[in-house]
Amino acid sequence: MGERRTVDRRRFLAVAAGSVAVGSLAGSAAARPTPTPDGGGSSDPGKPSAGGRPLFLGTYTSADGGGAGLGLARYDAGSGLITSAGVLPGVDNPSYLALAPSGKMLYAVAEQQAGGVSAIAIGDDGALRVLGTRSTGGSGPCHLSVHPGGRHLLSAGYGSGSVAVHPIGADGALGERTDLVVHSDPKPGPGQNGPHAHQIVTAPDGRFVLSVDLGNDTVYTYRLDPAAGTLRQLSSAALRPGAGPRHLTFHPSGAYAYLANELDNTVVVCGYDAASGELRPGTPQSTGTGGGTSYPAQLLVTADGRFGYLANRGHNSITRYAVREGGARLELLDTVPVGGDFPRHIAFSPGGELLFAANQKSGSVTVFRVNGRSGELARVGSPFSAPVPVCVLPL
Repeated sequence: MGERRTVDRRRFLAVAAGSVAVGSLAGSAAARPTPTPDGGGSSDPGKPSAGGRPLFLGTYTSADGGGAGLGLARYDAGSGLITSAGVLPGVDNPSYLALAPSGKMLYAVAEQQAGGVSAIAIGDDGALRVLGTRSTGGSGPCHLSVHPGGRHLLSAGYGSGSVAVHPIGADGALGERTDLVVHSDPKPGPGQNGPHAHQIVTAPDGRFVLSVDLGNDTVYTYRLDPAAGTLRQLSSAALRPGAGPRHLTFHPSGAYAYLANELDNTVVVCGYDAASGELRPGTPQSTGTGGGTSYPAQLLVTADGRFGYLANRGHNSITRYAVREGGARLELLDTVPVGGDFPRHIAFSPGGELLFAANQKSGSVTVFRVNGRSGELARVGSPFSAPVPVCVLPL
């Protein structure tokens, strides 16, 4: 989020530096969710039940007003109503979450000076168990993803401008880091004090890994060696200086991807060559939020590839796009008030009928029904209160 965002994240990292050191924590005891004061705790947070489907909430445990661990909730797939299911303690600063392809493991970053990644097992009975935390070797990890093969966890460190690889064992636990790559080239963009890796994701066909760096205005393409767990850079794609690319989302076809640029308030349609992994950024286009910087966070694309949705944190809105020409063009349709302050993260329910927005500054999660034909968003229910929600993961 531009200069203001850099200051905010530095302040957070300074606070978090005094938190529990990250290391190898093997075989932690099973952890049940802590009930909420109103008795809303659940012993079955990890699978659908009569109480609804599971919803995980990332937060900052070291921030003022932050959570006490991983937030647990449930939602009704029909009405979108969210109810609290307590907190899973023992997970520090879980600001971003990712589910394993098996659905039996959840992974979280520990976004702090001594960065880490945590593994959480989801039992057949829904019980959650923290398996441990491993060091990323960098600072401020803010994004992670599981490689489609399910054997490696990839993470991006904002503070250190680095990306890391951890092997995943048969039980879902993380092994010691097998690689750490710092984005040292090109030089940082205007107003940046260094590289700031903000995302790492695997292309839809699983062949290449791409990392988005906000500080260097660059997206890097890597090949992952599955045996060694190492990354080899193949190419890089430069955005215009000062763009501040934050989040990359692929079209279901795999032929195109969309970049949300945090600093210059734009979205860029990129061509993607699946044979080489090369990304080709196009012309920046409007977020529909008017003048100034709206700090766009991320863009989601529907499973049928017909509509895209962009979260605008400064504008407190969601921009709706029609996806045209098989993914090659975004047509701006409208912007919808998000009903909260600073929508840091948005996510679809598994079937795509609902869209959830985690509003960091208002401490709320808002829910929208997605019209499958028109792509229109209609807010449902009242905002759900949550401490500093910065990631929402509905199952």
